[in-house]
Amino acid sequence: MTSPADVIKGISERIRRRRLDLELTQRELAARAGVSYGSLRLFEETGKISLEALVKLAFVLEGEAEFEHLFPPRPPKTIDDVVDRPVRQRGRRK
Repeated sequence: MTSPADVIKGISERIRRRRLDLELTQRELAARAGVSYGSLRLFEETGKISLEALVKLAFVLEGEAEFEHLFPPRPPKTIDDVVDRPVRQRGRRK
């Protein structure tokens, strides 16, 4: 993927493919996800959708775990990265 448009297109195509694999119509998926039919239709056509609606669709299509892979912590590149990393304090906030 080389651009934001490519990422968006890929996501919308994969959602559509998953919907079809599950033999759901756009109206059925929209109803199950609590998303308007127009929003789903627009998403499949243009890739435009709110993050909330996308997450709702992912839950119905059993793809919600994939969001856990977005923006993982970056691994340290050097030992200095580990040493210089601030330590989080656990406990009560004051």
